[in-house]
Amino acid sequence: MTLFEKLRCLLTFGQGVALPLPELSAHTTPMQLFEQWFADANKSGILLPEAMSVSSCDASGQPSSRMVLLKDYDEQGFVFYTNYASRKSHDLAENNKVALLFHWNVLQRQIRIEGTVEKVSEQESADYFHSRDRGSQVGAWASKQSQKLNYDDELKDKMKYYQEKFGQGEVPHPNFWGGWRVKPHAIEFWQGRANRLHDRLCFEKQDEQWHSHRLNP
Repeated sequence: MTLFEKLRCLLTFGQGVALPLPELSAHTTPMQLFEQWFADANKSGILLPEAMSVSSCDASGQPSSRMVLLKDYDEQGFVFYTNYASRKSHDLAENNKVALLFHWNVLQRQIRIEGTVEKVSEQESADYFHSRDRGSQVGAWASKQSQKLNYDDELKDKMKYYQEKFGQGEVPHPNFWGGWRVKPHAIEFWQGRANRLHDRLCFEKQDEQWHSHRLNP
């Protein structure tokens, strides 16, 4: 991020630091606009621009949210990885409706995504698992995510156990750990503006085609 860009962010904070939302052609997809905004967030110097909120609901309708990291995206959707025994995975298995939120405060931008989830293939999960650092691989085996610890040092003891078990060899991909793909049917791009006259551009998918419209702020 250049000095000029930092000064521009400082001087325009709260009023939007980017150009207004673009005029779109009939062929523009929300994923193309997402790619542009995600690149802008990366260039801005924001820490972890891939951080996003994932909101799910359990079978009773109780919502819950947490921050995770986006690991891949394409026209098919947005992918993140987790333990399939975690609370969010239980929620998603019971109710496959989900919402994502990216919020980049310094850019006065956010992207809201609504859709459904499906598991990625076992091969995709294994490939990503083996791309992680070794400590994270061992940690996936050691942690029974979202479950209560039986005693304070239980996690440390399990880490030691699996470090010794796997030694210097390859850490196998556990079948209880993998990816979820969020398949969007609605995406909203929000650009902050002066006087709270924010730009809101929405895409909705109907019959496998994206249609766009704008909303009042």
